[in-house]
Amino acid sequence: MSVLVYVEQVDGKFKKSVYEAVSYAKAIADNQNTNLTAVSIGNVADSELNELGKYGTSKVLSVNTDQLKQFVNQAYAAVIAEAAKKENADIVVLSNSFSGKGLAPRIAVKLKAGLIDGAVELPTTEGGFSVKKTAFSGKAFAITTLTSANKVIALNPNAFGVKENPVSISVEAFTPEVKATDLSTIVKEIVRATNKVSLPDAEIVVSGGRGLKGPENWGMVEELADLLGAATACSKPVSDADWRPHSEHVGQTGIAISPNLYIAIGISGAIQHLAGVSSSKVIVVINKDPEAPFFKVADYGIVGDAFEVVPKVIEALKAYKA
Repeated sequence: MSVLVYVEQVDGKFKKSVYEAVSYAKAIADNQNTNLTAVSIGNVADSELNELGKYGTSKVLSVNTDQLKQFVNQAYAAVIAEAAKKENADIVVLSNSFSGKGLAPRIAVKLKAGLIDGAVELPTTEGGFSVKKTAFSGKAFAITTLTSANKVIALNPNAFGVKENPVSISVEAFTPEVKATDLSTIVKEIVRATNKVSLPDAEIVVSGGRGLKGPENWGMVEELADLLGAATACSKPVSDADWRPHSEHVGQTGIAISPNLYIAIGISGAIQHLAGVSSSKVIVVINKDPEAPFFKVADYGIVGDAFEVVPKVIEALKAYKA
């Protein structure tokens, strides 16, 4: 038996979350005394594929066909499942990204596998195969035990970290048959923001709420984010009011994130918002209301007017960098 990891590419490149998933899969393979294989779908250069060897992948199955240039959920799931069968892999690992959330259950069905989504720690094998994962929209953790022969694990971004473990790597072309029924729905185009840090992959996120009073005041949020190399986000009322794009909405009904640092500016902390950011390792809250619910879960809190506090933080950061 072996371990297979799906490496998601964006425009022929791998993001940090991919190297994190490979690092996680390698640790599982080592614990199981077996080997690790990666499967890549799409047009990715060999030089990019060879980078996976730095994190423990000894072999890459490269699937590069015209019909799979764009992401197609059902077809990609079928390819990954076929790769698992080819490599006799009983454990499949992938990132719990936007695409991974759709792929993981489909792969599990095709392999008749148990599924753990939102994993945050390595499996333990004492008394079974158990994994710690997020539950209740990130408000709690659960220990889930899989009893099936095959297992699919979707790892939360920023949960494990990137760990280099260099090995020799080989790249092998893989051309599985893709059924026409798997291509009945085709994605013609995926439009991504190219000048911003992706929210799910971001290690630092600066977020704003209704306390900023209007879209014209978002300049200081963006300036702070630029100084920190962070992604920008917002609360649901802000996106509903069209102050910010819906792609920046984090929360239970938006994007769930788990950055190393989450800075909330002018956000009260409704339970729906907390559900999407509670996996953040450190939470900093800036709010003039000392009774704001967000302070109850914050690691650090500043009670003060955002229009006074944030410019001072920006000034201090600029001075530090200088």
